[in-house]
Amino acid sequence: MKKPTANRLRRRYTNADHPLVVLRFEDGHEIRVPKGHGKEFDAYEGETIKVIAIYDPTSSEREVLDSRKAEAFDPA
Repeated sequence: MKKPTANRLRRRYTNADHPLVVLRFEDGHEIRVPKGHGKEFDAYEGETIKVIAIYDPTSSEREVLDSRKAEAFDPA
């Protein structure tokens, strides 16, 4: 019997409001999106992605803006 495979989704995030946003994935990798830019990425269906704002790159302080499933991002 074949194992079920997770569907990979191509999604996009655009940062219009914050100096720098980091998308943190369940496996630990991160994608940085500067203000005024957008990035496309692959994610698995059902994967939770945290949207984190960084206001001061010299500080370790980060603000979690949202935590959403991959399906909730705009299609690429």
